[in-house]
Amino acid sequence: MQLHVSPSMRSLTISSNNGFIDLMKIKVAARHISYRTLFHTILILAFLLPFVFILTAIVTLEGVNKCSSFDCLGRRLGPRLLGRVDDSGRLVKDFYKILNQVNAEEIPDGIKLPDSFNQLVSKMKNNQYDAKTFALMLRAMMEKLEREIRESKFSELMNKHFAASSIPKGLYCLSLRLTDEYSSNAHARRQLPSPELLPVLSNNSYHHFVLSTDNILAASVVVNSAVQSSLRPEKIVFHIITDKKTYAGMHAWFALNPVSPAIVEVKGVHQFDWLTRENVPVLEAVENHHGIRNYYHGNHLAGANLSNTTPRTFASKLQARSPKYISLLNHLRIYLPELFPNLDKVVFLDDDIVIQRDLSPLWEIDLWGKVNGAVETCKGEDEWVMSKHFRNYFNFSHPLVAKHLDPDECAWAYGMNIFDLRTWRKTNIRETYHYWLKENLKSNLTMWKLGTLPPALIAFKGHIHPIDPSWHMLGLGYQSKTNIEKAKRAAVIHYNGQSKPWLQIGFEHLRPFWTKYVNYSNDFVRNCHILEL
Repeated sequence: MQLHVSPSMRSLTISSNNGFIDLMKIKVAARHISYRTLFHTILILAFLLPFVFILTAIVTLEGVNKCSSFDCLGRRLGPRLLGRVDDSGRLVKDFYKILNQVNAEEIPDGIKLPDSFNQLVSKMKNNQYDAKTFALMLRAMMEKLEREIRESKFSELMNKHFAASSIPKGLYCLSLRLTDEYSSNAHARRQLPSPELLPVLSNNSYHHFVLSTDNILAASVVVNSAVQSSLRPEKIVFHIITDKKTYAGMHAWFALNPVSPAIVEVKGVHQFDWLTRENVPVLEAVENHHGIRNYYHGNHLAGANLSNTTPRTFASKLQARSPKYISLLNHLRIYLPELFPNLDKVVFLDDDIVIQRDLSPLWEIDLWGKVNGAVETCKGEDEWVMSKHFRNYFNFSHPLVAKHLDPDECAWAYGMNIFDLRTWRKTNIRETYHYWLKENLKSNLTMWKLGTLPPALIAFKGHIHPIDPSWHMLGLGYQSKTNIEKAKRAAVIHYNGQSKPWLQIGFEHLRPFWTKYVNYSNDFVRNCHILEL
């Protein structure tokens, strides 16, 4: 920038270096000009020019692109009138170049990272870092934070797995108190059902439900929801099967809390003469095999390559390691024809379901010579819940699996199934189930690792009759984004997954479907502090 005074001293001009641009021209008559006036003019300009440069710097730093105020307009025009342009774009390009360089470099080992951004800024000022060092430090901090978040997520999933596998204090208390009541109260030991109703247990004109569980509170919800939702509760017969340690408490609950006009029978696995370890050697092996027990009860992080595993995949693997999958109760459904030799058709229910609609029409469904009426899980709007094929359950790199199974075959759901026992008795479903269990044990669980459904998918292959998905809605135990309106319309909702409604880790917005059938006024429930969650 130049300051030019004409020889005649009639004008004063300020021009740019890039070309003659009049920024300010002062013309005065020769007779009026004086050195004092000229001196004052130059003094004023010398005072104003620093502010013009300051505004130029501010505009460059702030990257002002759009402005409507007069003040901002001046700040934008000032640098241009002085022959300068906004070079913020060039600075951004330079910064991108530095980021690309840093991204391609290795972070030095042992680099000491600040704990916060404030510390990073302070460290920059004290050590006068250049832009590249700053970017490198910032990248190292972000990668460290990503690792910590990832580790925290895996820890959360592990804690959730342990919470899902444990027995809540309230449910444990309920079982103990009811067991004590069974031993001290004759009414809690009364025969279920009463002697005059025993013939109903094998009467095929009734609607027979089978429930296998050691969770007393969950069993009460299944039974209560079925009875309250039924248009003909007097036709309902519940066959509840539990283990030996829970039998007394389960019997006491339904003896003290009848659900008439429905009928309830409670039996323990020890009361079935033929259901012994000798007759079911495969299940004995499943429960006692050291490798299997270690798989389901051991260190779930040992040998796990978490660096190449997503949290979602890890969560699925943890769910597959639920101890319930080696419980005899979870395998009982494969023995339904032997458990109920006089029945033609039954509906088998899991203990984590709620019945919201009359299920009588299920007994009218023609299975067309098939054995198992089930909802298929390979089609539907929910891609996470309803996108299951055989490849989701089996290891197709195993030669036996690859030879006999199709990875694209549609899977189906356990939890609410209607079984034609007469047709079943004509098949070799149980033998097929045992064969594949043995083969998986021989392969050290390399064929599949997800509980009882995979061998059932094989055993019932060719024996499935698809039923409408509205009969059985899945995923409420692991899908927080469940469609509430669809859940309200479903006949049966299933909390399959870790987030059971009786656990603290259950989804709050889905729990009311379940809690509405819990009798919180019951003395045993209140005394065990099982309050509405």
